[in-house]
Amino acid sequence: MKKTLMLITMLSALNVSQGFAENTKFITYDSAALEYNKDNLNNKAEALSTLIAKAEKALKADIDPVTNKTLLPASGDPHDYFSFGPYWWPNPDTKDGLPYIRRDGEYNMATKTAATDKQRFIRFTKDVTNLGLAYYFTGKNDYASKAIDQLNAWFIDQETRMNPNLNHAQAIPGIVDGRGIGIIDSRLLIGVVDSVEILKAQLTSEQYTAINNWFKEFNTWLITSNNGFEEDNWHNNHGTWYDAQVVAFAIFTGDLDTAKKRLRVTQMRRIGTQFNMHGQQHAELERTKPWHYSNFNLQAYSLLGHYGDVVGVDVWNYEVDKHSLKKGYQYVAKYAMASEEWDYKELKGFQASKAYTNMLFANKAYNDPIFSDAISELKKDKANQKNIQNLLFK
Repeated sequence: MKKTLMLITMLSALNVSQGFAENTKFITYDSAALEYNKDNLNNKAEALSTLIAKAEKALKADIDPVTNKTLLPASGDPHDYFSFGPYWWPNPDTKDGLPYIRRDGEYNMATKTAATDKQRFIRFTKDVTNLGLAYYFTGKNDYASKAIDQLNAWFIDQETRMNPNLNHAQAIPGIVDGRGIGIIDSRLLIGVVDSVEILKAQLTSEQYTAINNWFKEFNTWLITSNNGFEEDNWHNNHGTWYDAQVVAFAIFTGDLDTAKKRLRVTQMRRIGTQFNMHGQQHAELERTKPWHYSNFNLQAYSLLGHYGDVVGVDVWNYEVDKHSLKKGYQYVAKYAMASEEWDYKELKGFQASKAYTNMLFANKAYNDPIFSDAISELKKDKANQKNIQNLLFK
């Protein structure tokens, strides 16, 4: 913390001017909030300390592209992303363990090895997201350079780049080579495109164009592939996160018509079916971790609500037959402040803090004190005081 305060003092004294593109196109972030917090970093010292610690760790991380895996997908192409379904386990009733069987909420740690891509993909996306934000707030060129090296390895270099598809995501041994449900993995790319925009002035025009084209191809795959069709038709958080990705990548690539059309799907197809008149999400409440999944689904809506603000489609206030997104946030806010009243069984216990980011978004979107009260209650947890998300809201 002392080092962070010293850094804040130095940045203020030097009035560091970073090489950002004029009128940087923020996608997920609120430009006014970021600019305000950048000018008032003393008020966000704990969150900045968390961000810098993550960025420093990312500086030391090896470049670990998709081609480094040791198991190949059914295509035989190392450039194809490859992962296994996390809740699937070897069958105890067969000699070879095939076909795998499902245990909802019980994570098979064998799916996290470096033999496949999920963990290296998570590290890559989180590192680039944190490096981009850290560069924005500190101006440290090392953060920008490392992020660009990562972007080059995953999207540009022909020897190591990932093919723009998830045909082999969340495969199940003995059952299927890849599933539409695996598209949930690529939600983490949303933070990556935000960092690309922050780093745009540091990228060559050729680099930026190559990355932008990769996302154009990926979004085309999302919209036209069988896997994308399957994910689009899920009635729970998978469908919502599918919408969030299509919209984010459409905004990033300048395809605003696609973004607006998909947000209309969010309004008319998701909200009325996913929330009842009390704000409950039955498809999430029936899971073994209902609090986690209720908030996980709302995280996608938090992004979609913001994207609606960006392109002029009101998701926050959409209502059909007394089913509304606002009630979903209010339902969660109630239990964030009174966890002892939560009636559902939780496989891993109840963690009120899972609602924190959603409450920040809801507090900004709605003039309702229940959200500011929930934030005040959740901020009693020191981890929330240090949360990087505090840098993204005034």
